[in-house]
Order: sequence, then structure tokens, then C-alpha cells
Amino acid sequence: MERLLGAKYREEESEVTAEACRQLDDYFARRRKRLDVPLLLVGTDFQRQVWNALLQIPYGTTVSYGALSQRLGSATAVRAVANAVGANAISIFVPCHRVVGSDGMLTGYAGGLEAKRSLLDLEQASL
Repeated sequence: MERLLGAKYREEESEVTAEACRQLDDYFARRRKRLDVPLLLVGTDFQRQVWNALLQIPYGTTVSYGALSQRLGSATAVRAVANAVGANAISIFVPCHRVVGSDGMLTGYAGGLEAKRSLLDLEQASL
């Protein structure tokens, strides 16, 4: 991030991080279905396109990597889409946990499949 943004990393609280914490608390307490803190998506144009598509997946639903590729107009780029999903550094805020395999099975998640299942279960229980 420092290299891509040409910025220095500093750990401190801000209004945005405090609001992000409040929204996450509400999300996990099932009081919030949409997180709306300002996001700075840092990646390639293609990665940002994929991450913006992830933001459009409704709460409590899933989409396959193939379907996501088709939505992006790149039906044959399933692996590239999967790689971009995997490169998402701000999961939950950019809900990559909502992407599943073509057979509906859970596949790769940086936080582990158990965490992915828990997030999907939390959202399903809130509907």
C-alpha cells in the first residue's frame, strides 16, 4: 500500500476508522446489512473493477466466480476474476465472502473457509 500510494503507514484512530469499527459491530450484531465507510481501492484497473462488482452482490446472497466473470463481460476470465477476488485486502467491507464455486461450494477465503461460512450464515440468519 505504501509503495502503490506513495504514502507512509501510520497506525492511529480517525473518524473513519472509528466509524468502520461501529459499522462492523453493527454488522456482527445483525443491525447493519450495508457497510458504507469511504473506501480507497488500491490495485490494478481490473482488480478495482472486480472489487466494485463485489460491492454490488446483495447481502445474504452468493454468486459464483463464473457468474461474476460474466457480469464483468469477461466470461472466459474466471481465473483472473478469482485472483482479483483473492487479492481483496478489505474483506467484509468488500464482501468477497459472497463468492462461491460454480457448484455452490465454498472455495478460498483469506480468513479460512470456517470464517467464510460464518459470515454467510450470519447474513442468511438476518434475512
